[in-house]
Amino acid sequence: MNHESHYDLIVIGTGPGGYHAAIRGAQLGLRVLAVEAEKVGGVCLNVGCIPTKALLHAAETLHALKAGEAFGLKAEAALDHQKLAAWRDGVVKKLTGGVATLLKGNKVDLVQGFARLLGPKEIEVGGGRYRAQSLILATGSEPMPLEGFPFGEDVWDSTRALRVEEGVPRRLLVIGGGAVGLEFGQIYRRLGAEVTLLEYMPEILPQGDRETAGLLRRALEKEGIRILTGTKALGYEKKKDGLHVLLAPAEGGKEETLVVDKVLVAVGRRPRTQGLGLEKAGIALDERGFVRVNARMETNQKGVYAIGDVARPPLLAHKAMKEGLVAAENAAGKDALFDYQVPAVVYTAPEWAGVGLTEEEAKKAGYRVRVGKFPLAASGRALTLGAPEGLVKVVGDEETDLLLGVFIVGPQAGELIAEATLALEMGATLTDLALTVHAHPTLSEGLMEAAEAFHKRAIHILNR
Repeated sequence: MNHESHYDLIVIGTGPGGYHAAIRGAQLGLRVLAVEAEKVGGVCLNVGCIPTKALLHAAETLHALKAGEAFGLKAEAALDHQKLAAWRDGVVKKLTGGVATLLKGNKVDLVQGFARLLGPKEIEVGGGRYRAQSLILATGSEPMPLEGFPFGEDVWDSTRALRVEEGVPRRLLVIGGGAVGLEFGQIYRRLGAEVTLLEYMPEILPQGDRETAGLLRRALEKEGIRILTGTKALGYEKKKDGLHVLLAPAEGGKEETLVVDKVLVAVGRRPRTQGLGLEKAGIALDERGFVRVNARMETNQKGVYAIGDVARPPLLAHKAMKEGLVAAENAAGKDALFDYQVPAVVYTAPEWAGVGLTEEEAKKAGYRVRVGKFPLAASGRALTLGAPEGLVKVVGDEETDLLLGVFIVGPQAGELIAEATLALEMGATLTDLALTVHAHPTLSEGLMEAAEAFHKRAIHILNR
């Protein structure tokens, strides 16, 4: 083995977690090799977060044009599928090109190909062998299949759903009421499809705050999306008039048939570990197939780390980014731990965002829970945006005044949640949030008002 095959750090995968890890490792003086089996930027930049958000923005703009008459505006709204696809691809190309430039600028070597572990810190890529002092697994995740619905021409995964240039189905069934299902459901509804969305659990966003998830559901239903919760899909049969999908109550009961043109399966994602050779390297997985890690992002093999979707839920790009920094810093001899608040965002319109403990989680944890709420119907800024349907909700401990969680449904919720995340990171109280001066009129005032409502001192709503 020649000297060129030896590195301080090898990172497998260049998605958000992987490229963050590789760059931070290089910044700390390590000689780094990044390995990418597909495209630089991983799922998020190429077929995940970024192209999806591009389509969401385009669909929202189209919707706004149609809704403009309420403001006295009239415009002809038309959809050019090919131009929309070209714009989506242009956004992706700029960002993936930027990541490649950053890797090169930080002197990170890049090898294209599928990596296979020969041992804990030795890999083979396309016939070449590479060894390092430390290794970071950042191989991401892939769409999870659903029994009875094999992916293909009629049954889409989230990657196939991005291809709007191939046309919009007249009738679309989305299976899964999480972020991916909700976002694509709204995209296709606004592009002209009749959309039915199915969720096995009693409510959409089953891991989130129930009240704000319910508000998001009502907003989507008002837009014409049919949402069936507590329902499962058993299978389908293709006939001349479409796909006949058999539905049934999750707890059992009378079955019914729904006829659609396409089905999008969005029931979750699973870690990409197949073919990596983890068993040969002695790297342990948990019962769900994720790589076991500790707070240092280290596996059971010393000097071998795993980050992002391959390591553990939640499967979020921003969590992967922070985990990548932690792993790289430990690989460079630092002492870093992953101990952060991780916000979650659903980029529908209205958006949904949450961070920290829900009411139910806080009660189970033993806190004396109280909540404060501020409806956006009382927000001057929300009214001027024509978006009064929403809520800012804070969860706190009545005894200590400690802020425990924040949940928002409304415009720009994904931006507003950053302030709440910072407040939780700093151990802020509800009083701290209430005393912080917010510009008027802004949507961010809702956080201050909700904190005031927690103390029954809100000005713009009746205190109960």
